[in-house]
Amino acid sequence: MSIVGSYLRLSPAEFARALEEPGRAREFKQEQAALEHRRGPSELRFHDTEKAWAGLAHLLARRGLPTCVIDGEDELPGDEDWGYGPPRLLAPDRLAAALGELGELPFDALADGVTPAELAAAEVYPARMWDDPFALEYLAAHWTDLRRYLDRAARYRHGLLIWYS
Repeated sequence: MSIVGSYLRLSPAEFARALEEPGRAREFKQEQAALEHRRGPSELRFHDTEKAWAGLAHLLARRGLPTCVIDGEDELPGDEDWGYGPPRLLAPDRLAAALGELGELPFDALADGVTPAELAAAEVYPARMWDDPFALEYLAAHWTDLRRYLDRAARYRHGLLIWYS
């Protein structure tokens, strides 16, 4: 079993409602999941980074870049554990600010000089993944997909609900 990083885009009204009504975020997640199969690729509200989340957070942190795009910022008040802790939020303005700091950072620049051995030595989750010669390609693919998703969220002025399960 792996820990998966998951995201849900929230409009400003949905974001505010999640803050005001404990438990509403879980209901909203379920409602959106029921609609997801009807959406085109550019309209998808959900995203996950599979088990790449920790490696991506490590790469961002080692460059002094905002890891809130991976982990969120504030815990969702009044909500329960969704698998590996309570969900976290990243407000629309904070997402835009973080993306401004990241700029158009390509994966090659993010991972410049990093080897799978370094990730293993740093005990980045999941440890056994760094033995795979394609581990960095796995992270690169997830970085590209995550950036596309984050850019879309910022374009819509959406915030994020982030959880691990």
